[in-house]
Amino acid sequence: MQESQRRPSSAMPADAPRGVRTAYRVQNGVRDAAAALARRRGWTPALLTYPGYGTPRGARVLGRVLLAPRGTEPSERVGLPGWRRFLTLELPDAEVEVTLGGRSTSVRTDASGFLDAVVDADLEPGRERVHLAVPGRAALEGVVHVAPADAVRGVVCDVDDTVWVTGLRTPLLAAWRTLTGSSANRHPVPGICALLQALVAGDRTTPVVYLSNGAWNLNGPVVRFLRRHRLPAGAVLMTDWGITPDRWFRSGQAHKRASLERLAREMPGVRWVLVGDDGEHDPEIYRDFARSHPGHVAGIALRQVGRGAQPRVEAEGDVPVVLAPDGRRLLADLAPHL
Repeated sequence: MQESQRRPSSAMPADAPRGVRTAYRVQNGVRDAAAALARRRGWTPALLTYPGYGTPRGARVLGRVLLAPRGTEPSERVGLPGWRRFLTLELPDAEVEVTLGGRSTSVRTDASGFLDAVVDADLEPGRERVHLAVPGRAALEGVVHVAPADAVRGVVCDVDDTVWVTGLRTPLLAAWRTLTGSSANRHPVPGICALLQALVAGDRTTPVVYLSNGAWNLNGPVVRFLRRHRLPAGAVLMTDWGITPDRWFRSGQAHKRASLERLAREMPGVRWVLVGDDGEHDPEIYRDFARSHPGHVAGIALRQVGRGAQPRVEAEGDVPVVLAPDGRRLLADLAPHL
């Protein structure tokens, strides 16, 4: 991997709707005013780390810088209802020292306080520790999941209604679960653990990427849920919610498509099993990716979220596509094709 980082930017496309441009400036202006007030009250930069992924040549390191009162650490907040996790004050253009594989480098956060840096390093397959530090705070340890150079299979898995039950087809119920619940009272999709554990076959170096349209604010609860239910550990890629430089709301489809394209570039030897559900756009996104990258997809498994759906096996070219209401049936129908 070649070293890169996301640069802080508030530039907006020239063709962005006027209302979006105005709202984006107002949003950032309110944030900056709140940040100035918080600094006067003694708040300082603090870190969150998110699980990243890599290869023996380097890794994608993910995190975020927030302002927080002295003596408090955002990373230690657990058991909070979802709505409280959105009460954060992100810090753009913050300098972060990243240490990975014995190498340290300085990177800066983007306009949303987000850190997304690819750092070259000599790494061993498996879990690698990465340390992030900002002035005035102790370094925070994160993790990147490093795939072996000869990895031939990996797993990309959606989260909502694929890993845990959200009920996105009933938006009010889904919003209630997201905003009032914590990871401790969320329920796994039946059979999902058996499916994912079988796909990694007990190999902790198999690349696993959880690809979600959920907000980065919920990354910690997702990671704790995976650990609690003994799902395979892996990178967790999420999105920003809110106004973007050119849209009223982020595009979940664009996020997933871009993430798959990036995985294909960064791990060209890996054939992915794509796991999702038929409640939103996973079928279309996964099929499109299989058509455009036939050598990068080993299979597609889609959980059926509607009542009365009938399991079936289809194909997208040479790629098997299995649909079933739970993980165990998906595994039974997919296994003969892998």
